[in-house]
Amino acid sequence: MKPKRIKDVDPAASLAENAARIVKVRLAELRGFAPKALRPEEVEVQHDMRIAAKRLRYVLEATGFCFGPAAERARKRAKQLQELLGEMHDADVMMPRLREHRRLMRDEDAEAVRASAEDADDVEPGLAGRAPHRTAYRGLEVLEVYLLARRRLLFERFAEAWARHEKRQVWDALESAADQQLDLARRRREAAERAERARQELERAEQERRRAAERAAAADASLAEAERRRRE
Repeated sequence: MKPKRIKDVDPAASLAENAARIVKVRLAELRGFAPKALRPEEVEVQHDMRIAAKRLRYVLEATGFCFGPAAERARKRAKQLQELLGEMHDADVMMPRLREHRRLMRDEDAEAVRASAEDADDVEPGLAGRAPHRTAYRGLEVLEVYLLARRRLLFERFAEAWARHEKRQVWDALESAADQQLDLARRRREAAERAERARQELERAEQERRRAAERAAAADASLAEAERRRRE
């Protein structure tokens, strides 16, 4: 899953402002998966949500100090979600491998049993009881049952954790902290712009004062010259 592009990141802006923009995008990315990811069958969406949780966690590990306690709470919850979804993903990856392994064993056993029948008109049922992998199937089936049961338990824990974090406004608090940083940056930028306008106005006023002084000096010089000539 490709990460969403972060817009309006400004190299000249403060770390807190840029971090707030990144956090808001990564948080929206995570929350955007929630409706579908809360359905047990949405395996791919749950995998994408795990990646989104990881990205948010990493951003908060690097910049969380900009946002106070809300960031630390959100970081811990993102880590928890990442781990739960990661274990679910491990089960999702393992179960198809088990099924494929069983299929390959069945094919090998079928070939072996057929070879044991040699030129017989039919395959004796007892030959299947001597297939090379005859004792392995049960263990693989039990392992698959275990993985299915564990995945269901992990999903329940994930759904409960998500509902609990939403109820406790973990994500809302983080978004609010990011918004506060953006608002603070905006107000600082506006104050800096006002200060710059005031400086420019003062500079223009000083330039005008100097030009007026120069005009006054020139006028005094002209008057003095005119007075000198009158007396001659």
